[in-house]
Amino acid sequence: MTNDQYTFDNPKTRYDAITPPVQHQDEPGLDSRLDPRPDLGEQSYRGTGRLSGRKALITGADSGIGAAVAIAFAREGADVALSYLPSEQSDAERIAELIDAEGRTAALLPGDASVGEECRRVVDEAAMALGGLDILVNNAGKQVYCEKLEDLSDDAFDATMRTNVYAMFWLTKAALKYLPAGSSIINTTSVQAYKPSPILVDYATTKAAINTFTKALGAQLAERGIRVNAVAPGPVWTTLQVTDGQPDEKISEFGHDTPIGRAGQPAEMAPAFVFLASPESSYVIGETLNANGGIPTP
Repeated sequence: MTNDQYTFDNPKTRYDAITPPVQHQDEPGLDSRLDPRPDLGEQSYRGTGRLSGRKALITGADSGIGAAVAIAFAREGADVALSYLPSEQSDAERIAELIDAEGRTAALLPGDASVGEECRRVVDEAAMALGGLDILVNNAGKQVYCEKLEDLSDDAFDATMRTNVYAMFWLTKAALKYLPAGSSIINTTSVQAYKPSPILVDYATTKAAINTFTKALGAQLAERGIRVNAVAPGPVWTTLQVTDGQPDEKISEFGHDTPIGRAGQPAEMAPAFVFLASPESSYVIGETLNANGGIPTP
């Protein structure tokens, strides 16, 4: 795939309907070990200066959707602070090299987003490294399937809540002291908020919470000139799927049941985040932008 995001073509065949081999990684997984490798926009995303001079903090920025957004933001002219788990360092360094190649600043900030103190530290260090902050992307997420509620432990439920919901709260609260009018906060939710899978009860619950948090905070911060929105991806090929996000036997058919007939690629999510971060969406507040291959949502 070498066409950029402005190329006019058939979205159904823009990417292959991948049939990945059975594979498994321990959490949090590495993008470099995925088979096939997802398209993060390394060769395909073309920037047009839409975020020139902006300063963004992105969580989960080492791989998947977060990495694709980091590449896109840099090519649109933004400096980017990358938040990720320490075990994901090698993936994060690769994304930082791509950002550096665009002549933009890449700040590497390893840490655990499920810990409040770590979230606050990452925000302060991002603002220091970039000389300010005006975009926050709350993207880091945890998804581990569980067939029966009786088997979902308190610790597992709490870990999903802390990573997906509490981290968003901690990061956003800490960032507000830096965000001027014109800033943008973008949260990553999911089609699971609308069409929850029976084996993803805790994950789907967090994604519905993210939608509501986005709408309520968007209304609250509107008078300050800070916009809050969300992107709701459908099935997208990332490390989340092979680190117990899905049963191993379902990996080969991942995304085939969407109306478009295939899973999405991270590079296809990035333009939605660019739009919500840019002044083009100045009248868009509290919106959840669905990018899910045609799955009906309310």
